[in-house]
Amino acid sequence: MTLTNLSELSDELLSAAHSARSGRSARTVRGHSDHRLRHTVIALAAGHDLADHESPGEATLQVLVGTVRLTVPDDPDELELHTGDLVDIPRVRHGLSADTDAVVLLTVAL
Repeated sequence: MTLTNLSELSDELLSAAHSARSGRSARTVRGHSDHRLRHTVIALAAGHDLADHESPGEATLQVLVGTVRLTVPDDPDELELHTGDLVDIPRVRHGLSADTDAVVLLTVAL
């Protein structure tokens, strides 16, 4: 059994994101070969993003801290997500932008 305090980890990763040139920091907290889900906590400093990338397959995104925008190329609608929101990640190329300092929990089915 593994215990992770997401509040403490969020603070730690946001601090690292502020120090990083990329404006982001992440840690996989669960998801080794013997698991069926991978959980990764990602911190983004305000104004930074994860550039468009391919879908990881079946996955969800939960906002732990802040406000982010989930974007899909060629789709003018952006989905604004706030602390506490949970959304299925589209199974198409997409990106993520931080409007404020933000921390999200990415869960991917392996």
